[in-house]
This record gives sequence, structure tokens and C-alpha cells, in this order.
Amino acid sequence: MPAPTVLVTGASSGIGAATARLLLERGWRVFAAARRLEAMEPLAALGAEVMALDVSDDQSRRELAEQLTAKVGALDALVNNAGYGEVGPLETLPLERARALFDVNVFGLMGLTQQLLPAMRERGSGRIVNLSSIAGRWVSPGSGWYGASKFAVEALSDALRLELKAFGVSVVVVEPGVIATDFAHVVSPSMEQSLSCSVYSSMMRAVRKSWDSVYRGASPPLEVARTIERALTDPTPSARYLCGHQSASVIASQLLPTQLWDKIVRIQMT
Repeated sequence: MPAPTVLVTGASSGIGAATARLLLERGWRVFAAARRLEAMEPLAALGAEVMALDVSDDQSRRELAEQLTAKVGALDALVNNAGYGEVGPLETLPLERARALFDVNVFGLMGLTQQLLPAMRERGSGRIVNLSSIAGRWVSPGSGWYGASKFAVEALSDALRLELKAFGVSVVVVEPGVIATDFAHVVSPSMEQSLSCSVYSSMMRAVRKSWDSVYRGASPPLEVARTIERALTDPTPSARYLCGHQSASVIASQLLPTQLWDKIVRIQMT
């Protein structure tokens, strides 16, 4: 039997790199994609087939899809992991930065899926795993746009799951909690900018303090990678898989009255 094929986006670091490594160990044929090819050299040394991808660029998505079609036809699985974050109050975060965030986290994800999905659908099998976040279920002050992008991923995944069931393609959402990646470093410039705002600086200082405290218990990326593997291999996958530090907060946010949940968040972050 040939090895099952999977594309993992955002594979240059963090969750994507950990997922690509784990799936290689489990016998998958892994295509690892990211903007920085040099950062994926360790994966290439392990046997991954590394490919360039700027998920926000339509031409880059098309070229990757064409290369994959030439290599394998229809993929067995797609792991949409590529994404990044911005932080800042909704009043002050420039809309162009919010658009850039959505270009990667939402439109890039769907643009690539649109390119790769037809071959899966025509074959009558496949699995798509979309990386969301606990921020796709509840949002803290200062992370409105990032949360909005993940809420969008949740909604799109629900629609895709319903639309593709009849074609034998499963769609699964993985919702990591607080994970030890370079996320804090990526959002650092926007955090520093928000701290200089006279109106919201005290709130953002409280947000940063809370995040610093929570990140001390962050789970390793491998924990998410194992959850992604489960999402890819469960015979009858769940619609959603929670994993990692603080992921149980999603359950609490659903069970508690909104006013009480808001109060808990405000105490910690405002």
C-alpha cells in the first residue's frame, strides 16, 4: 500500500513543523509548505518534500496545487495550519493590518482549500484539518481581530463539513489552547504599539501580564501534532478537537452565563 499523502502548511516552525515530523514518523508521505524553505531543511532531511508557499498569494497557491497534482493527483489529507496573529484594541488597530491577517488566516486557508479540494471530491475521499484556536470560541480584550479570523475558520469549517459529507471528504477543526510556539514573538510589535496608546495602555498591560502568566504553562507543539494525527486517522472523526493548556476554558465559556464569563475575563485582563 502506498503511504498516505498529506500537505501541512506553515511547516517551518511550531505546530506545523511538529506535525510534519510526527506524520513522517507514522509513515505518511509529507509535503511541508511555508514561505521560508531554509527553515524546513530539517524536515527535508527527515524525508519531507518541502515546497514554497505564501498562502496569502493566489499565484503561489495555484503553483503549489499544480505541483501536488502532478506528483500525487488527489491528496489524502490537507492540514491548514498556516496563520499568524495581531493584537491591539479594535478602535486603534489599523484596518489594513486586520485585512492582512484575514488574507492569511481566512482567505489564504480557503483559497488553498479551493485549489486542492476538487481532486479529493472527485475521488470520493479525503480529510481536511483546519487549525483554529480557543480564540475561535471566546475572545479576550486586545485579540478581537485574531479571534474574528478564527471564528471565521470555525464557521467555514462547519459549512464545509456539511457540504462535503456526501462526497466522502471529512472536515475537522483542531482548537489548540496555549502552545509554546513563537506566537508571542510574532505579536510582540503590535503589542508594543498598543502599549503606547494613552487610552488603552493600562488594559493592554493587564492583557500582557495575564498572557505572560498563562504562557508559563504552555503545552508543547507535539501535543497539538498528536491531536492533528488523531483528527486525520480517527475512522469517524469528531467535528472538533480541543487540546493543550487552557483549552478547557472553551467548555467553561459555554457553560457560564455571559455576564459571569465577561466578569472573569475583565478581572484578569482589564
